[in-house]
Amino acid sequence: MANYRRNRINEEVQRELNDILRDVKDPRVSDALMTVTAVDVTPDLKFAKVYYSALGRQDEKEVMAGLKSAAGFIRGQVAKRLNLRQTPEFTFVRDRSMENGAHISKLLRSVEADLKDEPETEENL
Repeated sequence: MANYRRNRINEEVQRELNDILRDVKDPRVSDALMTVTAVDVTPDLKFAKVYYSALGRQDEKEVMAGLKSAAGFIRGQVAKRLNLRQTPEFTFVRDRSMENGAHISKLLRSVEADLKDEPETEENL
């Protein structure tokens, strides 16, 4: 399958999953503000890794358990909305890039504050 076609399928599945996750009735999933950040479908369309980020005070293991229990509903909704030969089985993976970015930003701010507080010497110039 051409790579551009897989990219289009990845984008369409991602778009639909963002809509479908709002309809999931499991409180472990619906109480967390979930966003699908990326989808990676295998070339044979049998499997897909779904990268998500969840904001809120939900336990990470509870959100994952909620997604696993709702996987059948989610797959059925994707099958109804998208016209694919096969509907992939979803594997959910937590995307920590936003958390990592916030942590790095916090570290940079603390280094910047430390540099402002440090007296200037010839070595620092």
